[in-house]
Amino acid sequence: MHNTDMSILALITNASTLVQLVMLGLLIASIIVWTLIFYKWRSMKQMKQDAEVFERRFWSGVDLVDLYKSVSSQRNRTHGIESIFEAGFKEYAKLHNQAGMVPDAVLEGAQRAMRISLSKEVENLESGLAVFATVGSTSPYVGLFGTVWGIMNSFRALGQVQQASMSMVAPGIAEALIATAMGLFAAIPAVVAYNRYMYSVERLESRYEIFMEEFSNLLNRQVHAQQSKE
Repeated sequence: MHNTDMSILALITNASTLVQLVMLGLLIASIIVWTLIFYKWRSMKQMKQDAEVFERRFWSGVDLVDLYKSVSSQRNRTHGIESIFEAGFKEYAKLHNQAGMVPDAVLEGAQRAMRISLSKEVENLESGLAVFATVGSTSPYVGLFGTVWGIMNSFRALGQVQQASMSMVAPGIAEALIATAMGLFAAIPAVVAYNRYMYSVERLESRYEIFMEEFSNLLNRQVHAQQSKE
């Protein structure tokens, strides 16, 4: 009696070229997803920590001019909440020093600069999420395509023999189903990661918006206080 090797490695090796290409593509997609998962985890964690550190420093009573000089003198490009503060205060200082500028115009300019910076920061936070969405939505169908193709080949081969048995089609069906399993293996982490990191992005965006409102109120009080002194 002939025993067919039904190990996963043997099934992959004996699969048709198209099914092997499907498996290879899904394997690459899975590697990309897991690499991106760990990268986004480190990135999001760092952004949260940086926001907490800066907010504690901001509300510690430090002079805003000194804080701006400290932030703008950093070697690396500022990011996150620091970038929003830097953009807002830079525009505020520039407009405030211009003769004839009314307080509302100064404040509006600072808010506009912060909104632009916020949009850039959110775009940066969302980088990579499209990969999760794409892999999560397409991998199951790619794996299903490989499965259908493999099963179709198995039944085509079955139709060319007079005496058919389950042992003849079992390897072909098994190797085809591996493609579906690999599709799910790539898709499930991608969907979970997309939902998790999208929630984190929304939380950080909300935190940045709250800081913008608080900083705007602070600038508003400051610019009107200076006007009253004049």
